[in-house]
Amino acid sequence: MYLATLELECTIYTTPYTTKQLNFILVIRSPSKAISSYPSKLVVHQSMASEPGILTDWPWKPLGSFKYIILAPWITESIYSIIVGDEKRCDVFNLMILPLMLWRMLHSQLWISLSRYRTTKGTNRIVDKGIEFDQVDRERNWDDQILFNAIIFYLGNKYFPGGSHIPIWRTDGVIITLLLHAGPVEFLYYWFHRALHHHYLYSRYHSHHHSSIVTEPSTSVTHPFAEHIVYFALFIIPVSTVVFTGTGSIIAIAGYITYIDLMNNMGHCNFELIPNWVFSIFPPLKYIMYTPSFHSLHHTQFRTNYSLFMPIYDYIYGTMDKSSDTLYKISLQRKEETPNVVHLMHLTKPESIYHLRVGFPYLASKPYSSAWYLWLLWPVTLSFMMLTKIYRRSFVVERNQFHQLRLQTWAIPNFREQYHLKWQKESINNMIEEAVLEAEEKGASVLSLGLMNQGKELNRYGEVYVKKHPQLKVKLVDGSSLAVAVLLNSIPKGTTQVLLRGYLTKVAFAVAFSLCQKGIQVTVLHEDEYEKLDISLGTKSEGKLVISKSYSSCKVWLVGDDLTEEEQRKANKGTLFIPFSQVPLKNLRKDCFYHTTPAMQTPKALENVDSCENWLPRRVMSVWRIAGILHALEGWEEHECGYTISNIDKVWEACLKHGFHPLTVPTQSKS
Repeated sequence: MYLATLELECTIYTTPYTTKQLNFILVIRSPSKAISSYPSKLVVHQSMASEPGILTDWPWKPLGSFKYIILAPWITESIYSIIVGDEKRCDVFNLMILPLMLWRMLHSQLWISLSRYRTTKGTNRIVDKGIEFDQVDRERNWDDQILFNAIIFYLGNKYFPGGSHIPIWRTDGVIITLLLHAGPVEFLYYWFHRALHHHYLYSRYHSHHHSSIVTEPSTSVTHPFAEHIVYFALFIIPVSTVVFTGTGSIIAIAGYITYIDLMNNMGHCNFELIPNWVFSIFPPLKYIMYTPSFHSLHHTQFRTNYSLFMPIYDYIYGTMDKSSDTLYKISLQRKEETPNVVHLMHLTKPESIYHLRVGFPYLASKPYSSAWYLWLLWPVTLSFMMLTKIYRRSFVVERNQFHQLRLQTWAIPNFREQYHLKWQKESINNMIEEAVLEAEEKGASVLSLGLMNQGKELNRYGEVYVKKHPQLKVKLVDGSSLAVAVLLNSIPKGTTQVLLRGYLTKVAFAVAFSLCQKGIQVTVLHEDEYEKLDISLGTKSEGKLVISKSYSSCKVWLVGDDLTEEEQRKANKGTLFIPFSQVPLKNLRKDCFYHTTPAMQTPKALENVDSCENWLPRRVMSVWRIAGILHALEGWEEHECGYTISNIDKVWEACLKHGFHPLTVPTQSKS
């Protein structure tokens, strides 16, 4: 047992592996590798300030996604000055505010993506603990401070003496900016930061920031509005000084803001990226530049490492954490994480890159849906599509922990439409094969082939790779058995007749067989579908396979990819649509019921869940992904690919045993 000290002057005892969400600050002393890779104290905070102070929320919070409309007057004025061509109106600095704002957003997003990618791989990772949806929701408005700064700059440019018509470059202004930051800014920030950790200010403001134990670049600017006012007042000291003394320049101001963003984002990454040779060449650098591991200790140990970007003040005032150097070295030595289970997926539409976990965190934390504003990013989207033609290898996009299993999701750089093109077949198969061999090399025990449309035309449901590499140790799982089990349990009890419609996959054949064996009539609408099923099932259909031209005879439809809108509209009122494909059905009818694609609710023991899987709700996972996890948990030694179907009852029982829960069948239509 380890002693945990409570700041409300009481003590409790707890194990180093157990933490709970509490309404007070709890510091737990944990042994090495209990929470992360280094001996430390873990601070467990509530997710929001217990007593929110004044000016906690941003003024434009009610505007939601339309908050940027408040910049319209100033942007309009800048554009007008260009069109009119009035030299008195046309101010270079005024014109640069919008590009600077866009650059800051791009700069921060690049750090967010880099941090998430590197943390997922595990190389140089600092803290092993994952993040959850509450942190993503809390940090979704990381761009508020950029909007706030832009407003102040527009106002300063217009109303303050010397704020307009600033030159491009002045050497003396750059030097003054550097000196003022190293002196007054860093010094004042240090003491303000220490004040924020006093229980009065902490409970009302700063606890909001410290709710994030595992930091991301977006954490760096997740503060109440009142804190940002003070931060801006500090950072504006060098800027206002050079402006009022006439030594200011666009490069000095833009460069200083970029430096703040750079250090802020870098310091909140959860991986160490400053190489040791930098400090070896110039040892005093450790006093004037912090590292991600240095600031990570502040979020886990709470009362050390208060400095902004220059640790010198922690050295001077004795608040330097003694384990800073140790953690720095340990983090640099950490190797890439080896997964136990790999889930293979691919992109859907071009804009789905923004919904990846390494893309836009808030979009990734919601079920996939098209957003009109993503069309504004078409140059980035087009560039990524071109990059996928060059980079022809899988890449890691997500990691999870389930009990002792390390799970990773790898993405194949292809889009859904490409799987329908015959001339792309060889290229896609080669990439999948390389991913299989890479998982084998890294020691994974299971690889789940969660690729949509990876049917018999592409690789015979993965059988191609097993036959080509008979000594393969990693087990390939296509998840069909669990998909069948979930579909069978999604059909309402008492159902006597089911309509099967859509492209006939391995899952569709297996479901049809199981339904016939249970005495449930399977109705199809097209002769070619009937012939394929009849040949496959033969006498095993028990006479329950029938063909009908009527759309109104069944209240339960099992549907695949090629169900047409016309067919869907012919269904009776109150029909339940259950997809057996990985792509959801377009909900056209408000008087009908729609189930999700085959999926289950994940247990709470699954860690680091902060993104949604395609179009599924939060903490809901597709059965094709769950199947690989079950295969590893149960230690099953056979492949589940090709035309093989595992024992459906055995798979279903294992799924429930490990805490996965079936989703509720819809009972109310949208109307």
